[in-house]
Amino acid sequence: MESTSEALFGVSEERLSKMRRYRKLKDQAAAHAISVGGMSVIFAICLIFFYLLYEVLPLFIPADMEERTTLTSYQLDDPWFTVLEEQGQVALSVDRNRGPIFFSAVSGEEISNPELPVTTAITAFAKDAPGLKTYALGLADGSVLIQKPSYSIEYGATTQDKTVVPDIIYPLGSEPIQMLDGEPIAKLAFRASDDLVRIIVANAAGELFMKDYTKTESFLSDEVELEELDRVQLPSVSGTLVNLLLSADQRWLFLVENGGKVEVLDLRNPVAEMRVDITNVSSADVEITASDFLLGGYSLLLGDSNGVISQWFLTYDESNKPYLAKVRSLTLTEGVPVTTLQTEHRRKGFIAGDAEGNVGLFNTTAEREVRDEKIAGSAIQWIAMSPRGDSVLFKATDGAPLNFHLENEHPEVSWHSMWNKVWYERYSEPTFTWQSSSASNDFEPKFSLMPLTFGTMKAAFYAMVVAIPLAICGAIYTAYFMAPGLRTKVKPTIELMEAMPTVILGFLAGLWLAPLVEAHLAGVTSILILTPLFCLLTAFLWSRLPRELSSRVPDGYVPVILIPVVVFAGALSMWLSDPIELAFFDGSMRYWLSNEMGIDFDQRNSLVVGLAMGFAVIPTIFSITEDAIFAVPKGLTQGSLALGATPWQTLVRVVLPTASPGIFSALMIGLGRAVGETMIVLMATGNTPIMDMNIFEGLRTLSANIAVEMPEAEVDSTHFRILFLSGLVLFIFTFLVNTTAEVVRQRLREKYGSL
Repeated sequence: MESTSEALFGVSEERLSKMRRYRKLKDQAAAHAISVGGMSVIFAICLIFFYLLYEVLPLFIPADMEERTTLTSYQLDDPWFTVLEEQGQVALSVDRNRGPIFFSAVSGEEISNPELPVTTAITAFAKDAPGLKTYALGLADGSVLIQKPSYSIEYGATTQDKTVVPDIIYPLGSEPIQMLDGEPIAKLAFRASDDLVRIIVANAAGELFMKDYTKTESFLSDEVELEELDRVQLPSVSGTLVNLLLSADQRWLFLVENGGKVEVLDLRNPVAEMRVDITNVSSADVEITASDFLLGGYSLLLGDSNGVISQWFLTYDESNKPYLAKVRSLTLTEGVPVTTLQTEHRRKGFIAGDAEGNVGLFNTTAEREVRDEKIAGSAIQWIAMSPRGDSVLFKATDGAPLNFHLENEHPEVSWHSMWNKVWYERYSEPTFTWQSSSASNDFEPKFSLMPLTFGTMKAAFYAMVVAIPLAICGAIYTAYFMAPGLRTKVKPTIELMEAMPTVILGFLAGLWLAPLVEAHLAGVTSILILTPLFCLLTAFLWSRLPRELSSRVPDGYVPVILIPVVVFAGALSMWLSDPIELAFFDGSMRYWLSNEMGIDFDQRNSLVVGLAMGFAVIPTIFSITEDAIFAVPKGLTQGSLALGATPWQTLVRVVLPTASPGIFSALMIGLGRAVGETMIVLMATGNTPIMDMNIFEGLRTLSANIAVEMPEAEVDSTHFRILFLSGLVLFIFTFLVNTTAEVVRQRLREKYGSL
């Protein structure tokens, strides 16, 4: 007797049971495979996030100072100056009585005391620009002696076994340069460039004298010949002189005086016109207790009796008159006088010490204190730092020098320097600036992410302005009004555009579209006006055609008529470009914008990016939107029409609300595509990191900046890690956009799901 399953399905009960078990097994396997795939995607995204975070976190790790040794054998009392060599093994102190003395930076034991070529007492000292080794000694007979430490390395059995051998050389000759006639030098400043040596001295009465020498180097030897140009008596100081500071370009002389006053002399002017500014840098009851140049020899660092270190540099007012501007203030210990400053050799940072034994490590660009620590019970007498910035010596008045190891990899980075305006050297005001490299060794890196983020949003905005109306309106018509036969041709054609590589679009935009827009700017502008006008005119004429003529075009195929209209509008606009420019813009719309309207114009600008990137984004938005509208149940549409609504009312009040979750998702996905686009913005813009919404200006985006600069970035450098931070910013932004899109989509689905 046949079983029920055999009678109904022609399959035995046993075989049917096996099929059910096999189907269940396949369902379970598929469910597990989908789960594993989904979890793998989430895991991969998390790995990307944590890798970016791993590369970025070192930027925000605070500096660390670790004491290594105490230099118990150090015997000097109060030297003019102390500095460490590159390896951090040997230090040089310029003693007030014995001159240069080399000693071990580990024990303090004296290594050598090179004999001076003169026996005259040392009465003044000055060092060259920060980062340079040369220094000058002012002597009691009114002469100046220029010296420079030199180091050679002797290796032992292994490359790790090396000894630093110090020596003193005389880059301008061992013969002292006479500056004053027999009277001691009280204050001294000097700078030596490739062809000019400028020395400025002050006598006990506060009178200032300047001498310039041309420097000629022999081709056959290392000898240098100096030829005196002139001797000039400079304007006398108005107060008691504390320090003389000569800028690295040998133009500006800063006179630091008692009473918190700084005078500025422009040495290029005639003597009577040299004094260009007198600035009270502190209140009357606050004295300047330490002063020095920041790296580059342009910015002044002034430490005062209130524990404040301020940065000042010259800028110009509206009448092009120079004045000393206060850029920023940093505090070591409030109310405690700053006793010494030591600038870094290769970065815009410095170390300060105060009267209570506190030391602080600062960076001016980041405008922050990187590290502070109390290392002694008395005033810090001097600080010496190695050129690499990893070793530092501190000497307090009541103890031996201390040797510290310093870990401070990325001091120039802070949230302030990346997201706020920063007043950089030689700038007239605080700005958002990205400039990661320069040919100058004393360059101040500018790592503001604001212009890059702004450029990313600007490019996405103009791309969406182009893409949204075309994609959404095209999708509405294709899904709701277009004939099915025509839809099957139009939709795949537009979706096929998405397969075009963006590098091709960027290539075409940069080499073809950008010059075309520049040469026919009036024509491109006319297209935006004439095309919709011609379309409206065509629609009006179509509505006036006799019924027997208009009925010959099948329903849904009417848009095909607009193709020649659009082509004609574009051709007419380009043909009228030159006549329009001649009639209204003096022959060139570009020059009219620049000269008459004050609007800058770059060939590769945001307009080109908007057109090219909008073309790339249109297929994505169109496809998803068209699917969402087409998926609206026909019963809703037919019910609305049956109740008397017009097709347009049905579209606006039924179809679009129902499809709104999908339309919103399309917009968010399109925005994400525009934000992350690299090749188009890389090739179609000038890659200028500026903040200007002008549609005719260029831009630089985060993604394009990574593509341009990552190959040139030194691994693990600040620049390298900030580029990873740019990627992390893009990652977080995309995550937030997608999360917002999903939340809004779910709410729209709940709201209109009952239709």
